[in-house]
Amino acid sequence: MPGMSSPRIPGRRFLHSPGPTHLPDAVLAAMARQPMDLADPRVAATIEACDAGLKRLLHTTDGEVFFYAANGHGAWEVVIQNLLAPGTVALVPGTGHFSDGWAQQCEALGRAVQRTAWTEGRSIDPASVAAALHADRERRIAAVFLVHTDTASGVTNDVAAVRAAMDASGHPALLVLDAVATLGAVPIAMDAGRIDVLVGASQKGLMLPPGVGFVVVNAAAQALAQANPTPRFYWDWSRRSGSMPYHRFCGTPPLNLMAGMEAGLQLLFEEGPEAVFARHRRLAAVVHAAVAAWSREGALDFFCTEPAARSVSVTAVRTAPGVDPDAIRRVARESFDVSIAGGLGPLAGRAFRIGHLGDVNAPMLLGALAGVEAAMTVLGVPYGRDGVAAAVAQLARPSAS
Repeated sequence: MPGMSSPRIPGRRFLHSPGPTHLPDAVLAAMARQPMDLADPRVAATIEACDAGLKRLLHTTDGEVFFYAANGHGAWEVVIQNLLAPGTVALVPGTGHFSDGWAQQCEALGRAVQRTAWTEGRSIDPASVAAALHADRERRIAAVFLVHTDTASGVTNDVAAVRAAMDASGHPALLVLDAVATLGAVPIAMDAGRIDVLVGASQKGLMLPPGVGFVVVNAAAQALAQANPTPRFYWDWSRRSGSMPYHRFCGTPPLNLMAGMEAGLQLLFEEGPEAVFARHRRLAAVVHAAVAAWSREGALDFFCTEPAARSVSVTAVRTAPGVDPDAIRRVARESFDVSIAGGLGPLAGRAFRIGHLGDVNAPMLLGALAGVEAAMTVLGVPYGRDGVAAAVAQLARPSAS
């Protein structure tokens, strides 16, 4: 009848977008507790545990963590407002949809941007970053805004190579890394890697719902922000220190999300970061084996043409003209309870994406791959029929662990 809720679906829908991701039971339980008054010592203890956990995960002693009730785009704005003074420029290497979005956000806030070219399916060429910095004789470029993994394309960029290119140029620009899609999935050593600012968010490898964005900032970035006369208030990280929890959030903290973050970080450290990273590599290889098998009939292929640059977080699958990726997604979701993501920006209508980060194991991933195969079978999409078998074979390889 009109107005009635849809009938209950038995079992669990498989969520395999690259964000939001599946939530562990321990995180859900932590978020289900009642909020506390802000003077309760447990509030400060939870925020401090999240602060310490992120620093531990990022191997930083120099970095200071600033939390925001925001998504990753909010954290982008934090960086823009604190680092880019009037007359300065952000150098944004082209990675596709998300580098374009970050650049457009800078421009919307009145900042100047210089982009490097993006080649579809390819990672960043560090030489293009070095060339742009060499050409900046007036030293107007304040920072390089680098997207680690562009979740739209499934391409991961070589941070160490970009840092080396920056160093070789002799330019003083800071390195700002968007690690939204990689934090908790790959190792990141912020101090050793000379990453000046790291941008993160809660809804991917940290296994939380959207709602907490954060930046981790070293002393060089703090000094640049201190000298920036741009008016700012909520985004100003210099205001986010003090003895009370509300100082850390410029107001009331999102207490339940922070409790969930504390629980999620505890899960990461209980499993062990190296084991977490190995699991992500292993499961990414499983998805890649399936996609390689599917692609033999010509209707599908990897969007990322460089095998070494394929993300451990998400795989973007390009579809041939005449193959509707959104129809595959719809049938997979509505008929087989497998939720995958669609193409974004220039890939809209040209690709679908399978997320494999966060609280994911092999049986979940095999179920998702089978659901995608079932959807393609229903729609008559030609694909190599041994995709799931190839995934199982990859799992069975001794080297896969």
